[in-house]
Amino acid sequence: MSRIGKLPIDLPQGVQVSVAGQTITIKGTKGSLDIALIDGITAVVEGSKVTINRANDEKHVRAMHGTTRALVKNAVDGVTKGYSKSLEIVGVGYRAVLQGKKLALNVGFANTIEVEIPAGVTVKVPDQNHVNVEGLDKGLVGQVAATIRAARKPEPYKGKGVRYVGEVVRKKAGKSAAGAGAKK
Repeated sequence: MSRIGKLPIDLPQGVQVSVAGQTITIKGTKGSLDIALIDGITAVVEGSKVTINRANDEKHVRAMHGTTRALVKNAVDGVTKGYSKSLEIVGVGYRAVLQGKKLALNVGFANTIEVEIPAGVTVKVPDQNHVNVEGLDKGLVGQVAATIRAARKPEPYKGKGVRYVGEVVRKKAGKSAAGAGAKK
């Protein structure tokens, strides 16, 4: 039995979970999320707890037991508290501008990079060097933040680029100008 999968999920006050066939619907104060279950995995709601069970010991079903439990737990946390990721843009002339449902990034290339913002995610730009990504779905928030970061990853020599707030960029030493063994 999966150590993670067999743990029950406690439902906080104000969260409703309903199971219809192979779909779990989780409703909370911030919104609603649906999670699809694979064949062989079932969910049982007992009072203020949700338990994820598996029908057999096939390899794929065993592998998805703990994963499904983690997805349901993340959805419960998402509809109560929500998720957010913060990014910062470092570099002279580097900036972000919100244009409707697109985020325009000027990060040192000749063209502006536009990142499409999917439904269910809110992107805020408090100033031109900071971007906040918020939403209910943990995976979607992380994917949008990773897509923005991938526009220009931090480089190791000067540290310019898009990074998560608090991310430590290990800097490398550049070339030495005139080393000790240089010929004249």
